[in-house]
Amino acid sequence: MPWLTLLLPILRRLFAPLGLALLLPLAAQAQGILGGALSPNAPPQMVRGELLAHAPNGASPGAQVWLGLQLTHTPEWHTYWKNSGDSGLPTELQWTLPAGVTAGDIAWPTPRKFPLGTLANYGYDGTVLLPVPLTIDPAFTGTHLDVKLFATWLSCHKECIPEEGHFTLRIPVQGSTALHGMAFDAAFAAAPKNQPVGDSALQPEPGFLNVALTGLPAAWRGQTLEFFPETAGLIEPGSAWTQAWDGERWTARLPLSAQRSESPPQLALVLAQANPPGNGPGSTGVRLDSVPVQGAWPTVTALPAAVPDALKAALADNAARAAAPANDVPLSLWAALLGALIGGAILNLMPCVFPVLAIKVLAFAKHANDRAAHRANGLAYTAGVVLSFLALGGLLLGLRAAGEQLGWGFQLQSPGVVAALAVLFTLIGLNLAGLFEFGRVLPSRVASLQAKNPTTDAFLTGVLATAIASPCTAPFMGASLGLAVGLPVAQALAVFGALGLGMALPYLAASWWPAIARALPRPGPWMNTFRQLMAFPMFATVVWLLWVLGHQSGIDGAAALLMLLVVLALLVWALGLRGKSRTVLGALSLAGLLWLGWVIGPHVTRMLETSADAEVTTAVQDAGWQAWSPERQATLLAEGRPVFVDFTAAWCVTCQYNKRTTLAHADVLADLAAKNVALLRADWTRRDPAVTAALAALGRNGVPVYAIHKTGQPSQVLSELLSVDEVRTALSRL
Repeated sequence: MPWLTLLLPILRRLFAPLGLALLLPLAAQAQGILGGALSPNAPPQMVRGELLAHAPNGASPGAQVWLGLQLTHTPEWHTYWKNSGDSGLPTELQWTLPAGVTAGDIAWPTPRKFPLGTLANYGYDGTVLLPVPLTIDPAFTGTHLDVKLFATWLSCHKECIPEEGHFTLRIPVQGSTALHGMAFDAAFAAAPKNQPVGDSALQPEPGFLNVALTGLPAAWRGQTLEFFPETAGLIEPGSAWTQAWDGERWTARLPLSAQRSESPPQLALVLAQANPPGNGPGSTGVRLDSVPVQGAWPTVTALPAAVPDALKAALADNAARAAAPANDVPLSLWAALLGALIGGAILNLMPCVFPVLAIKVLAFAKHANDRAAHRANGLAYTAGVVLSFLALGGLLLGLRAAGEQLGWGFQLQSPGVVAALAVLFTLIGLNLAGLFEFGRVLPSRVASLQAKNPTTDAFLTGVLATAIASPCTAPFMGASLGLAVGLPVAQALAVFGALGLGMALPYLAASWWPAIARALPRPGPWMNTFRQLMAFPMFATVVWLLWVLGHQSGIDGAAALLMLLVVLALLVWALGLRGKSRTVLGALSLAGLLWLGWVIGPHVTRMLETSADAEVTTAVQDAGWQAWSPERQATLLAEGRPVFVDFTAAWCVTCQYNKRTTLAHADVLADLAAKNVALLRADWTRRDPAVTAALAALGRNGVPVYAIHKTGQPSQVLSELLSVDEVRTALSRL
């Protein structure tokens, strides 16, 4: 078979089914998420919401079941309790329920106190579940409960972002729904326990509220407590206040708010042991309902009768800008499009992509005068690349909108996708090396279809090139992708399309510019040598994929895949034989492949379990690097040390190149030591929401990313392709 056909049949008859295999697990994952999904147009969120159900005894008429909005906060971000404190807004839930089903109030877990200078807020960080009881009328006759929830919450760190989510769930009436039982048990345990009021009382005086509570847990005596009134705007949460114990009686004197607007005759409040912000709810407290207020409240300070004209004008101006249609394309979008275009072009230099592009371009040497065919193939290849990037970008945006913490290259975080690509590259490499020809393995009628559809083959070549290039983040791409996931869907897809167009440009230009075809050498024996030479980058890619799989599934998974690839090679070789040898050896090879797939195949797709303290290494080993975590970074910064964070992944070729060159350079290491810089490595080989959130905070959505942090200075984000001079210059600013 002529060398020109060596790659094209693979693309249509091999990669098309494998491409479906790559997307099926991702599609299944998306389908599972969308049951309680966010709106597909939602931007990346700092707090992820998920609707959970708990009905261990079913949802039969007359029963009570529990639903809960679980909020998972990005490190250092928080949301608010029913009384948010000095600022903020509580999380609100709006239910759409079947007739005969009613929702109760949120069973709020005990909050934490978040001091901020002279202010303080009440709320939650980490992961918290807000349970809500559903009561089902005894006359309810349905077979299931279709539940819809619109939730709004305010997520805050140094700035605040209003966020929302639309969620849906279907709960069967018969059977048990108890998958999230542990989460609900933890939420129930975190709720404050009801405490009798007893002799407790509150007594206001000018500027202060005197508190005297009795009957509190004996274990609390002598300890510092936190006071959480359920009525907002009553006290100054961040101001200094005093408290004391008199036997079993706890007293406190809290400053009243100068802007207090209510004077309740009784007050509901929560009391808990004081503890610093951490993860999830605060320490379990007690709730006293209707504590009586003795005496009269001080006179409420009058509010301004009218809003000043200057403030009114400013508010009107802000409202007008917010309501104005966004017809103009922001400058940042044009920068993102340009960066994506340049970054896509650079992707052609990746060792996996270059052989595909080189073989396609060299096809001009054989048909240098067939300009119409060249142009048709160029357009088809471009369509394959651009549409593939749009599909990957759309899937990424959809999964992120559904609450998944994903970024560019997310498909390589699945062992099944890594294994499928290893199979594909093995077959391509074997074909390039001459072990088999599709004309001998496939029926002649099927193999001959390639010659009739060269445009289709060019399109699938673009699909293949995208699949093997998408895990990488080239220079100029990082900022563009980071911006894209925060843009409206249409603008974000435009960035992904520009990325694909940039990658397709070299071949598209070659197909439309006759001078390139004339500059290529004439056909000859060298073309067969070049074909065989291109097999070795493919085999090198297989080695890299096995290494990636080893980090995901362990040494057993990598060894299992390697054994399957060996038997696969035996099978395709046997199918290329003639006579009885083909029948006997082909049947034995196929049986062996199926048996091994059944016995050792599960090792390939198994994802290793990791703990928070596990060290996952992806490159050059040395004692200076530590595993990254938000807590470790915060601790080091609190100690006054600068921190250099390497966001990396085993499947990122650029990451490995930078580790073995710039980050291992003697001058760079010397500067790092001289500045006492702590080195942290954030591994993204497997999905890690904390790493994804940290990348998003830096305005990035893929690896590599290199960030230098120092207390009191803005973070420095370096380029994807590091140079020694760039790193040393950044370190000199510390």
